Amino acid sequence: MTAADVAVRSLRPGDLSAIARIDAVQTGEHKPAYWKRVFREFLTGGSSNRRVGLAAEHTGVVIGFLFGDVRAFEFGSEPCGWILEIGVDPAFTRAGVASALLREGCQRLRATGVTVIRTMVRRNNVPVLTFFRTNGFSGGPYVQLELTPDTAS
Repeated sequence: MTAADVAVRSLRPGDLSAIARIDAVQTGEHKPAYWKRVFREFLTGGSSNRRVGLAAEHTGVVIGFLFGDVRAFEFGSEPCGWILEIGVDPAFTRAGVASALLREGCQRLRATGVTVIRTMVRRNNVPVLTFFRTNGFSGGPYVQLELTPDTAS
């Protein structure tokens, strides 16, 4: 199978179980409540084009997904597109499915008028970092910092 054999389309309500399954295989966690909430937010967002929810199909079966939206944050960040989640059924990895989803997601986010698209990846997740770098992403101008409140002085 190649990326040419994959159809990328907007999410449909019936995609929920397939996406939850793919995520559970990738993360090792079954999160039905989380995915129901995400679907509700992305599918009932009205006519807003600021959210992107995509499914990748092969022979009528959902084999991948992408969620993104447009956000603006404090600290002077301009509105930009964010890739929030991307996942592919492990049986279809390295076939261009994630890249096809990313291309379509970025195209839809750019159509909102944003000029920058961002994502966050664990710095030790080399395969995902490599995927995004291969698809043109690089380090941005912001550094993410965090604090565990019970360790703060």
